[in-house]
Amino acid sequence: MSSGNRSEEAVDVQKSYEVRTYGCQMNVHDSERLSGLLEDAGYVRAPEGADGDADVVVFNTCAVRENADNKLYGNLGRLAPMKTKRPGMQIAVGGCLAQKDRDTIVKRAPWVDVVFGTHNIGKLPVLLERARIQEEAQIEIAESLEAFPSTLPTRRESAYAAWVSISVGCNNTCTFCIVPALRGKEKDRRTGDILAEIEALVAEGVSEITLLGQNVNAYGSDIGDREAFSKLLRACGKIEGLERVRFTSPHPRDFTDDVIAAMAETPNVMPQLHMPMQSGSDRILKAMRRSYRQERFLGIIEKVRAAMPDAAISTDIIVGFPGETEEDFEQTMHAVREARFANAFTFQYSKRPGTPAADMDGQIPKEVVQERYMRLSALQEEISWDENKKQVGRTLEVMVAEGEGRKDGATQRLSGRAPDNRLVHFTQPEQPVRPGDVVTVEITYAAPHHLLAEGTPLAVRSTRAGDAWEKRTTAAAAKPAGVMLGLPTIGAPAPLPAASAPACGIG
Repeated sequence: MSSGNRSEEAVDVQKSYEVRTYGCQMNVHDSERLSGLLEDAGYVRAPEGADGDADVVVFNTCAVRENADNKLYGNLGRLAPMKTKRPGMQIAVGGCLAQKDRDTIVKRAPWVDVVFGTHNIGKLPVLLERARIQEEAQIEIAESLEAFPSTLPTRRESAYAAWVSISVGCNNTCTFCIVPALRGKEKDRRTGDILAEIEALVAEGVSEITLLGQNVNAYGSDIGDREAFSKLLRACGKIEGLERVRFTSPHPRDFTDDVIAAMAETPNVMPQLHMPMQSGSDRILKAMRRSYRQERFLGIIEKVRAAMPDAAISTDIIVGFPGETEEDFEQTMHAVREARFANAFTFQYSKRPGTPAADMDGQIPKEVVQERYMRLSALQEEISWDENKKQVGRTLEVMVAEGEGRKDGATQRLSGRAPDNRLVHFTQPEQPVRPGDVVTVEITYAAPHHLLAEGTPLAVRSTRAGDAWEKRTTAAAAKPAGVMLGLPTIGAPAPLPAASAPACGIG
């Protein structure tokens, strides 16, 4: 059959897609690209809650968790009967688990049509087409990056906030992490390309960007410029219309004084820092191959707070790493008391197959890990609440968010993020406000994980970001039910979850 005949047959068919995302912000942003690729190829997004009722279902997987494969195969198993009943349905598996397991996926789930890796997401549309024509599974795993993924079409989940990748891969060798083996060595984008993307986003109405990298502040390692990241932050400060700049996740090893100075001296870089500590024990940090010790970590925090007294600092912590003694754990508790994090993402250690830590002696019994986890969580909850109480009485500019407040409808409130990334629920003002607009409020109450502003907002500022949200929403409402499907073409955030688990939880 000629390609021309296929195109003529395809134009009469409307095909839908669904992308399911697991894991870190890197995967969330990759899923935006997968959606962009599919829409560029003529697919239309399935309605919310489709739950597999789509012509193409894509799983963008994570390999960080021990049970990641069980979760994937469970979901694939539930789709098998749906695929039998729906002729022409295709299932694709990508991401870190696909990069790791490769042929295993099709052996365990032979109804999967496409398996693709972290380095070649741009091939998805053509792989789907090839699988359809050849009527057999297509497995394509590139061993290295073919093209920086930001060159691909992207369907961004938010009209007012956006991820911007500045690097991919990681040069660290943390013993608990498999990500460097799956995403490769760090590769940096050209600064000019990053700034051009940000400027284009701002021109479209985006007012907040988050710079994204596996080890974001190591940016510049390709060219040997240790100050490249701080220079990038300062360059972002010169982009007119860009109101908020964030980044995740930095590594303490590369957190230099020039980065702190750039954060403090660049007005649109927000007073927020998420920096993974992982453990407070020097002995465990060494076993993790983390290149800093407790004193160094706490010293960075002290410098950040001296430069930005209002900065909210968050972290990642692993409890129960192999060999962790009660004394080691108490060192973590001590570090948490000293650091006074605004919040912390605490994880119970679980084996990641393929990592050095999985084969280490001294694996901690689950009940011990659970007990320590509960003690640490209780301590951090208390600290988070105390730190949030300090916000009561403050006047804050809150960027209105979409989907952040689950109870907003019932409480007649709206929700958004303060400059330091704290979640704020506030009384709905009399005048209409849209996601992306900015509301000035006074904080009246603090809970451990959010703030309340119960009085009438002090001011409302309509923004270009709000205009962009309104334009997108209006266009979506007026859009026809579907678009016609042609042959695939090949390419060369919901609102940003500000407090979601950082990139692969490693940093």
